[in-house]
Amino acid sequence: MPTFVLMTRLAPEAVKDAEVRRAMGRAWLQKVKSTCPEVVWKGHYAILGAYDFMDIYDAPSVEVAHKVSLISRAEGAVTAESWQALPYEDFMGLMEEIE
Repeated sequence: MPTFVLMTRLAPEAVKDAEVRRAMGRAWLQKVKSTCPEVVWKGHYAILGAYDFMDIYDAPSVEVAHKVSLISRAEGAVTAESWQALPYEDFMGLMEEIE
């Protein structure tokens, strides 16, 4: 299955109260799991920089990855970007094919 990275940024008011943030995160995850049960989660990180969170997951198609991003926006993310990721060794194999 392809791997995707979801980068999200929340509204400032969404990170003022830890209990509210925790409840919002649980609601988001439950919605994604019920709508996209085929998604396999690899990691969830709070990060520094332009985004607040980074999620890494496998999805069977780009359409399912779109659903994850759409749910993120619907559940309060100001920004949700999904990037498809290719393992380094697979990338190197592609390079060797075109040399």
